Amino acid sequence: MPGVLPDGEPVPRDGSLPASARRAVGARGFGVYVHVPFCASRCGYCDFNTYTASELGGGASRETYADRVLAELALAARVLGDAPPPRVDTVFVGGGTPTLLPADDLARILDGIDRTWGLAADAEVTTEANPESVTPESLKTLRAAGYTRISLGMQSAAPGVLAVLDRRHSAGRATAAAREARDAGFDHVNLDLIYGTPGESADDFAASLAQVVEAGVDHVSAYALIVEDGTRLAARMRRGELPYPSDDVAADRYLAAEEALGAAGFSWYEVSNWARSEAARCRHNLLYWTGADWWGLGPGAHSHVGGVRWWNVKHPTAYAARLAEGASPALARERLTLNEQHMEDVMLRVRLASGLPLDVLDAAGRAGAERARAGGLLDADAYAEGRAVLTLRGRLLADAVVRDLLP
Repeated sequence: MPGVLPDGEPVPRDGSLPASARRAVGARGFGVYVHVPFCASRCGYCDFNTYTASELGGGASRETYADRVLAELALAARVLGDAPPPRVDTVFVGGGTPTLLPADDLARILDGIDRTWGLAADAEVTTEANPESVTPESLKTLRAAGYTRISLGMQSAAPGVLAVLDRRHSAGRATAAAREARDAGFDHVNLDLIYGTPGESADDFAASLAQVVEAGVDHVSAYALIVEDGTRLAARMRRGELPYPSDDVAADRYLAAEEALGAAGFSWYEVSNWARSEAARCRHNLLYWTGADWWGLGPGAHSHVGGVRWWNVKHPTAYAARLAEGASPALARERLTLNEQHMEDVMLRVRLASGLPLDVLDAAGRAGAERARAGGLLDADAYAEGRAVLTLRGRLLADAVVRDLLP
């Protein structure tokens, strides 16, 4: 999860929610996010809530982490106790590097979620993984436990780019791990790419895309490099050791991704995500993007239930201490106003290939949509049918389109 938490109102010690939120839980779908904050080393670009062994200090360990998550899950069950039990449509275990935990612990966490709320028969269950943190044996264990999808952090096939990003795995390990996951029986496999890293050439990125396609995965996420304050990469750029990313280069890389992935049978369904089929789309992320509910377990994890959003304390030691006292690990929360919910709905849904219904916009927003259509940023045919759907050029300028649709 991102490194800086927002302000908010206090959360009751027992984590209780307003009755209105509990009544509405799961009305638009329900997912569970599990944050695993451990990493073997810190990548230079990362500002997520993660910790290496030397950063943890006392009171937190990988060995007891599954028990802590299960304790928070028990608290969550008490909070939603008299509400209609939500059916869990999706589970996403992210990090950090979840697969630094033993596969049996990840299996135990998933079993706990199933016992608490019940997994839907067709539930999507994803874990993130670094390529060097999985083996054919661990992948088989995860698949047997009920994990259906794995997302592997590849970032690049170029050794020099991996070195700038402080990635530990070799250039070919990510695609090898993807094949191992398919051999282990995973229904869906994603590879993550980062483009626009200083020193990355057009040929480097083309080679990365070619390796992704050759690996036979059915989902690709590709993101422009963002330089976050406080990271090692940002410090190197401030010192002049590396140039800052170029927006023009990032646009060229995005167009290259669209061309290569489209030619290989992938279609975009969100600005930064492509899938080979509708079944291959990440349903958990779609749950976020369409305003559904989810419970976030783990330090720094965010949750959203019935218009109430909250976030846990960040450090694993503080997280464990609160649970040991029988208290909620939530640090603060906010109740979203109708206007805030509308703004988030526009910001997220306009990035989807399914688009945004024009009738949810006010007069100023509809005028902005008309300008975007006239400027070639929204698809004219979809617009005529009452939806705002980004064109390829519009995807490159998605943030500007969003600003024009909001008051």
